[in-house]
Amino acid sequence: MKRKIYLDMQPLAAAQKIFWSRFRNHRTKEETIPCRRAAGRVTATPVTARLSAPAFHSAAMDGLAVRADQTFGASDETPLVLDIQRGQAEFINTGHPMPAGKDAVIMIEHVLVSEDGKTGVIRAPVFPWQNVRKAGEDIVATELLFTSNHLLKPADVAALLTSGHSVVSVYRKPDIVIIPTGSELVDLKLVSEPESGKTIESNSAVLAAMAEECGARARIMPIIRDEYSLIRKVLLDAVHSEADMVVINAGSSAGSSDHTVRILEELGEVLVHGVTIMPGKPTILGAVAGKPVVGNPGYPVSAIISFEQFVIPLLCFMQGKSAPEPAVSEAVLARDIPSRSGIEEFRRMIAGRIGRRLIAVPLKKGAGAITTLTRANAILRIPASSEGESQGSQVTIELLRPGEEVDRTILCTGSHDLCLDILHDFLRSSTPAYPLASTHVGSTGGIMAVRDCMTHIAGSHLLDPVTGEYNISYIRKYLEYRQVSLFTLVHRQQGLMVRPGNPMNIRSVHDLLREDLVFINRQQGSGTRVLLDYKLEENGLDPDLIRGYTSEEYTHMAVAMAVLSGKADTGLGILAAARALGLDFIPVAEERYDLIIPENLLSDSRIIQILKIINTTGFKQRVEAMGGYSTRETGRTVTWCPAGK
Repeated sequence: MKRKIYLDMQPLAAAQKIFWSRFRNHRTKEETIPCRRAAGRVTATPVTARLSAPAFHSAAMDGLAVRADQTFGASDETPLVLDIQRGQAEFINTGHPMPAGKDAVIMIEHVLVSEDGKTGVIRAPVFPWQNVRKAGEDIVATELLFTSNHLLKPADVAALLTSGHSVVSVYRKPDIVIIPTGSELVDLKLVSEPESGKTIESNSAVLAAMAEECGARARIMPIIRDEYSLIRKVLLDAVHSEADMVVINAGSSAGSSDHTVRILEELGEVLVHGVTIMPGKPTILGAVAGKPVVGNPGYPVSAIISFEQFVIPLLCFMQGKSAPEPAVSEAVLARDIPSRSGIEEFRRMIAGRIGRRLIAVPLKKGAGAITTLTRANAILRIPASSEGESQGSQVTIELLRPGEEVDRTILCTGSHDLCLDILHDFLRSSTPAYPLASTHVGSTGGIMAVRDCMTHIAGSHLLDPVTGEYNISYIRKYLEYRQVSLFTLVHRQQGLMVRPGNPMNIRSVHDLLREDLVFINRQQGSGTRVLLDYKLEENGLDPDLIRGYTSEEYTHMAVAMAVLSGKADTGLGILAAARALGLDFIPVAEERYDLIIPENLLSDSRIIQILKIINTTGFKQRVEAMGGYSTRETGRTVTWCPAGK
């Protein structure tokens, strides 16, 4: 089969218009449901009150029910005695019906009642209907309560019941069928761990949750192999069922095994094949049997963006809702983001407030980078006309979390360490919770972020080969004009990670020059890279002779995974990472890992909470339990003299 080439990709706005206009009359039918379950639904017809509320005159206060005109003249100088025993005034509680002939209530705290309860003295009059809820004051029978297409809120449910309605007519929830396809996919319910070449199918669960969050009902079909006849049959069954929309996940690209577009052309109509967005370019928009059918990309980030841009708004429209409008905010970009001209790019971001500025840090790009979806609290849309954004530029970001949560977010930029995950857990358990957003760019990158006021804290473990000291000389060099404090987080073991049993018999850094070994390195500027280069120079070893010296990863866990998977035979990293993946470990050095914090942020409640947590016994115990760590100086301020002082 020939590959399908995108010859007529559409811009996002044009693709949306083509797709949505085709189904502008595709509303779901009406249904009648109990009012008690109506919150979040949209009225299909106008609702008028059947009963008045209140249905009778009632007391708005606890006190005495009276005729107002019989209280006139009461004052401090001429107190008035009301005869309770003879019915001139009657005790009444809030909400109770007003007695016949009474038109006002005197608050009980304004009455001096005799010990026998037969009389009451008042020192001020009341006017007619004072402290009384008159019949129909809130709702009058036959008045319009809600128009058609009204989104019912929880308070509206009370109004419906109070006005005499036990049921209400609303638009039915749209039904969406999600068909996962792919011969490489496996269902986690059927396997404990996928074999090589297989992938756990997770997109359908994400898409179903998104559909249900906007009020739809989602049904997920079993995984379908990449076979034309199978996909065709399942799609036909779906469009001829009660489904209002069908989504085929994966099979939307130009690969030779992607049958979706061919099937849509045969059974119905392809409206759009390919959209100039990234991720999400392979999206297919079509119609079969008068129903919308979407070919959704297979990579997780692509799948979600495509679903957000095309499916969610249509599902909302079907049930009379407005598509959700994201909150936006102005932010300063922490790093350059190059972008391809002609493609509208969606970049996940981490945003946090430093002083008055909201700082936005881009997460790694990639249609398959699931962690960017879970970590991001904002998104930046780069127009198709742009070739990217530069560091320090003012950009508009869409917030994926409440604004107050974004404002509490702590930006941590620099070297990667597993202790930061423990710190994050403690911070999220605080009251209020403080999310810790770590970006792993190496120790030098963290120091540069502090210099540029783009982070709250930076993790660093840069060794000075001349003095043997950590971090201080680099701070003097790069942060000459910034006042910072240095706090020790941990001492940790660095060493060579090898596969279990050490099959290559690696003993020291000298073995890295062996021709039968493949090494995996950390990126330039990282403390681990600096430590390796120091050890190589100390032992007179030439890095150019190391196979894989130029192959780089950005975290200790990524290096450990490269070793475990066989991509490399060894890599330098921390003992905790080796233990996490069951690798063997050859110690090379103990190093100090510090937190660099600008002094002007030390009074920030977020920083105060960090310093409080790292000094607790609970934090230190959890760190030590990972292995390879010492907390003997955790929380200690490192004393040093800034340059020029």
